[in-house]
Amino acid sequence: MPATSIPTSAASTFDVIVIGSGIGGLVSATQLAAKGAKVLVLESYLIPGGSAGYFEREGYRFDVGASMIFGFGTQGTTNLLTRALEAVNVSLETIPDSVQIHYHLPNGLDLKIHRDYEKFLQELTANFPHEREGIRKFYDECWKVFNCLNAMELLSLEEPRYLARVFFQHPLACLGLVKYLPQNVGDIARKYISDPQLLQFIDMDCYIWSVVPSDRTPMINAGMVFSDRHYGGINYPKGGVGQIAQKLVEGLEKVGGEIQYKARVTKIITENNRAVGVELADGKVYRAKRIVSNATRWDTFEKLLPPEEMPTSEKKWQKRYQKSPSFLSLHMGVKADVLPVGTECHHILLEDWKNMEATQGTIFLSIPTLLDPDLAPAGYHILHAFTPDWIENWQELSSSEYEEKKEAAAGRVIERLEKIFPGLDASLDYLEVGTPRTHRRFLNREDGTYGPIPGRKLLGLLGMPFNRTTIPGLYCVGDSTFPGQGLNAVAFSGFACAHRVAVDLGL
Repeated sequence: MPATSIPTSAASTFDVIVIGSGIGGLVSATQLAAKGAKVLVLESYLIPGGSAGYFEREGYRFDVGASMIFGFGTQGTTNLLTRALEAVNVSLETIPDSVQIHYHLPNGLDLKIHRDYEKFLQELTANFPHEREGIRKFYDECWKVFNCLNAMELLSLEEPRYLARVFFQHPLACLGLVKYLPQNVGDIARKYISDPQLLQFIDMDCYIWSVVPSDRTPMINAGMVFSDRHYGGINYPKGGVGQIAQKLVEGLEKVGGEIQYKARVTKIITENNRAVGVELADGKVYRAKRIVSNATRWDTFEKLLPPEEMPTSEKKWQKRYQKSPSFLSLHMGVKADVLPVGTECHHILLEDWKNMEATQGTIFLSIPTLLDPDLAPAGYHILHAFTPDWIENWQELSSSEYEEKKEAAAGRVIERLEKIFPGLDASLDYLEVGTPRTHRRFLNREDGTYGPIPGRKLLGLLGMPFNRTTIPGLYCVGDSTFPGQGLNAVAFSGFACAHRVAVDLGL
């Protein structure tokens, strides 16, 4: 790339600049600051968190994204959010959820994923008694993966000394993970299970967090999710999901790091093909020894760097992976009496299996006020419904056409949810609708995408890039890197990135 000369005196200099304050970026920043690095986080929005942020309207505090949070356990090494907060001397009260999801699926399949593992297996077996043995074998194999992960400190797989140390300390766990790295969930599920509807359920159990069915979901990821929901469990942060980022920022500043808001990075500056700084929309320039991008890889290599000079490795990655859909989101405030006693916090609704991956097919629903009533006015609940959608469906519309389309789409979602909660429409107190355009605008994500998904069947996680890039001095963190989407996954990416950067800086 052509050199861009910046006099050092004209710019503030740091050890590390992190572009974006999503959870992956904040974990990287806090880990590095805790090790003594001079860290600056640059966030284009008014508050931190990205997809794990929040907003307030008329007495309601809404989560931007999902409310189903892993990583707050108290045991083992996979409780990455707990560990990230502790590293910078902050903590967060959480509320345990006894059920991960209540599924409302085709052909009357209605079941819950209980936190208690045996209770979950009993309920699943009650629906598929002829698959009793296969169910047990499949989910027990997921535990094998989880136990390997949970035996070791999760840091950078790009750092040879760490790998050597971990292998010496946990040789069997390492060999176990190597075995599963190239495998996908569907291949293993079909070893033990043959019932078509049960395999469709496993597809859905993957789809709700990986946005692809089981044959394209890495077994490593599923081993973590399918087991940690029974081990560390689902725990909701008191005050809402946005508190995670707020606490990480508090910890970052405690250990000497900085964060700037309304600081939109428009360019990663290179000299002699090395990343050396960033330029903001207002023309300010900051230099650093290392640059970490928490933007998606599409935004990083097509907007912050010249797209015509994209490295070959990124072109290959873009052939293997494609953008996942974004979401149509309904943030609702409703009268509390519309929810029956015993209603669970998280629900999935699908009426026809062939629509699982379709636009506005599967509906995800979170009711976080069942765990934390303080998020809404007394006598009301928050319902956050979201369903996959593509930005192409919302382009080239006039303002009135856009509003009419949002209203019609919201009406269809509410009509479907009425099957679970009759009277929902009449109980509405507040409604705000977001589209893929909304996600793109506020989250600075290319096309509002949820993240990368395999464009075809790949060998497990072996196609995912790690944190280093082919441009010296530039690293990526977040859901575009190993191990992918989800708060605990991007926290893993943050730990790994910080470890790699710290070694490179000699910290």
